Amino acid sequence: MKELLTFIARSLVSEPDAVEVEVVEKENLTVLKLHVAEGDMGKVIGKQGRIAKAIRTVIKSAGNRVNKKVVVDII
Repeated sequence: MKELLTFIARSLVSEPDAVEVEVVEKENLTVLKLHVAEGDMGKVIGKQGRIAKAIRTVIKSAGNRVNKKVVVDII
């Protein structure tokens, strides 16, 4: 999941080297915290959050394939 989120985020931003994904494992939940440069925040979120919603949908679907619940937080 981390690699997929990193790939998607680096494809969207102007500063791909600033993209970091932190993985936090909880009981039955995996939280992926996406860190991007402040100038690229708008590119990752998109108008009215559409791109962020699409990213979360893709990651959630990938998590369902391996029977894991995955949540994406954009920080």
